[in-house]
Amino acid sequence: MENKKPITFIFWVIAIILGVTLYKQFDFQNLKFEKPALAVVYIIVFVFSVFVLIKNFKKKRSGK
Repeated sequence: MENKKPITFIFWVIAIILGVTLYKQFDFQNLKFEKPALAVVYIIVFVFSVFVLIKNFKKKRSGK
């Protein structure tokens, strides 16, 4: 169980950095990203990191 703490921390850092980056790159007036191809990669990695965090949280709550 102790080995999962550094992995969780890494995914938190990734999610925060990518969330801020996506927010900064989004143009709210035109509703578009500055670099759409790079934004797709950011969104995929962001969603994956949030998925891993939620999965880990649920597993911790259930006691397994």
